Amino acid sequence: QVQLVQSGGGSVQVGEFLRLTCEASAKVNGYCMGWFRQAPGAEREMVASLDITGGTFYADYVEGRFTISRDNAKNTLYLQMNSLKPDDTGMYFCAAKRGTFCSESWRDWVFWGQGTQVTVSS
Repeated sequence: QVQLVQSGGGSVQVGEFLRLTCEASAKVNGYCMGWFRQAPGAEREMVASLDITGGTFYADYVEGRFTISRDNAKNTLYLQMNSLKPDDTGMYFCAAKRGTFCSESWRDWVFWGQGTQVTVSS
């Protein structure tokens, strides 16, 4: 079992930045790690993922603004979010799954953080 504990998030203005942190209770070197977002009434969707080789995926609407990274020594995953927009508002979840394939579907992910709210106001 891997427990994921999130920190960061909050309320900011358009154009500002935030960094989300996700600390794992165990080594996650062999895991896909990802960030998902869920807006009210909407399905959870992938924002970014990072596989065990360092390969990354970004949703089109965050490409160039968000950066996912991990520090394996600290068992920690990060999401740097720059140039935030109102559409970025939502509950953000970090997630982990074993293996080399980082599915875009939230249903394929096993371990989840508690979620953290991000609100961007214009």
